[in-house]
Amino acid sequence: MAATDEDGQARRTQSASPARPASPARPAVRIGSVSGSAIGIGDHNTVTNTNTGTGATGQVSDPAQAELLAAVRALREDLGRFVATDGTAVLDAELVAAEEEITTAGAAGPGRLAGLRDALALTGGVVGTLASGVAVGEAVGALLGG
Repeated sequence: MAATDEDGQARRTQSASPARPASPARPAVRIGSVSGSAIGIGDHNTVTNTNTGTGATGQVSDPAQAELLAAVRALREDLGRFVATDGTAVLDAELVAAEEEITTAGAAGPGRLAGLRDALALTGGVVGTLASGVAVGEAVGALLGG
């Protein structure tokens, strides 16, 4: 587009573009993958995240540990149906400690597994009649390698 200045000289001007309303810059957000977390996007949102798994991620990554955790929980529930004895009290304490260790650290360590094995042996007669007791024994044996 050509225009003239005050002296009548031709000068070049850029074509005028229609005025655009100013808009606030929108930041780009890209999320690849999220695990064990909750994300809220936008104004005035509320996010509630309840992890029922373990550790920082809220999940037991080792399938053998996850199997042990399920068996420990089942055995604790089954033991509640029996009259408590000294042996079942020791076993229950070991089960509680194992569940806590798995849910916080992601795995029961060798010392905890050995404690479970010993408590299972102490209450062998009672636990041997329960499918959940057998499952805990098998899971402990597999994790201890024997």
